[in-house]
Amino acid sequence: MNSRLRIFEAMNHGRPDRAPVMCQLALGHYFLNCEYAAADIWFDSGTFAKALVELQGRYGFDGVLVNLPGRPNNWRGYLSSSSREGEREVLTWKCGLVTVVGPDDNPQTFGPGRTALGRADCKTVDVTDPATYRAPGYIWNTWHAPGLWDIEGDADLGDAGAYPDWFTSAVRAARRLGPEVSVHAEVFSPFTHLLELFGYEQALFALIDEPGTCHALLEVFTRFAKAQVELYGSCGPDAILVSSAFAGAGFISRAMYKQFVAPYEEQVYRAIGQQGVKSYVHTCGAIGDRLDLMAETSVDGIDTLDPPPLGTVQLDEAKAEYGRRFFFKGNLDAVNEMLDADDETFERAVRQRLAIGKPGAGYILSSACSVAPRVRPERLVRMVELAERFGRY
Repeated sequence: MNSRLRIFEAMNHGRPDRAPVMCQLALGHYFLNCEYAAADIWFDSGTFAKALVELQGRYGFDGVLVNLPGRPNNWRGYLSSSSREGEREVLTWKCGLVTVVGPDDNPQTFGPGRTALGRADCKTVDVTDPATYRAPGYIWNTWHAPGLWDIEGDADLGDAGAYPDWFTSAVRAARRLGPEVSVHAEVFSPFTHLLELFGYEQALFALIDEPGTCHALLEVFTRFAKAQVELYGSCGPDAILVSSAFAGAGFISRAMYKQFVAPYEEQVYRAIGQQGVKSYVHTCGAIGDRLDLMAETSVDGIDTLDPPPLGTVQLDEAKAEYGRRFFFKGNLDAVNEMLDADDETFERAVRQRLAIGKPGAGYILSSACSVAPRVRPERLVRMVELAERFGRY
């Protein structure tokens, strides 16, 4: 059974030959363990896709998550200069922004003079103005780019026709390079867009002080996400992940989740279903108190499932109550059971998750959140070896 079919069977509660293994790797892990320049992995779609499939093959994983949007091939034409600061590459863009690319972490972008990027103001924001959705801090944290490249300033990002062909280039390249690999695309949830528009502190206050504005913006961001789902859906992905990192109990209550998250994510899940692929959601940290609310939506699967102390999900309890409702991916503590653990602790944790998650299928062995940059590659190879031995049906 090839990797693509193995994950398909798991997501559909079928009968794979064994529990599949698929971890999202931090971008810094690619920087450290591939021969490509970090800036090329981040900004060049073809290089990014090659890095994804290269490490998937090296570790024996069954799938890849394409978690950066595509870029235009001429992205370097937007630079005014490139220089080095020790191990870091400094990219100065013609628009005046500066991106610092380190060897083992996500690049950081600043305004002129290394100032913080501007965000929208929740008191004065104009929901109808396209310029609202060009704020540099919002663009960097949702597009991971210094701007929207050659997309017109007044383009409606809720219209799939407004996006150039390059937007899906990384997903298409990964699909081409890994025909037997499960390829997953990613969109941000409307709630994530909201937090990135204002910045986290201002956005959380806005939920209380300006709820009407928040709802109006969430409607806009739902259109953005659905347009991107439509585009990715045409590229043959096996699933589309909705990244909703800030929707856990560490940020908002159950009541706020019901009001500001679930109704808008539901529209995105339905759009994914209309593309004929599986949907799943990635929410970090404490979600044990809202699995029932997630079950009321049409999402097919749940990612991360952080265990204590990082989160509040016990896999055995979640599997017993919701194991037929969802497919699950994750639950290995990315810090205490992977990055910092000794070999005995790591292997015990992997075997435990397999013993709990494997029965009835519907489980993909994975780190809860992304694999840290400096997790040893041989540890990831060992995950697959353990799944081969203890995860067979």
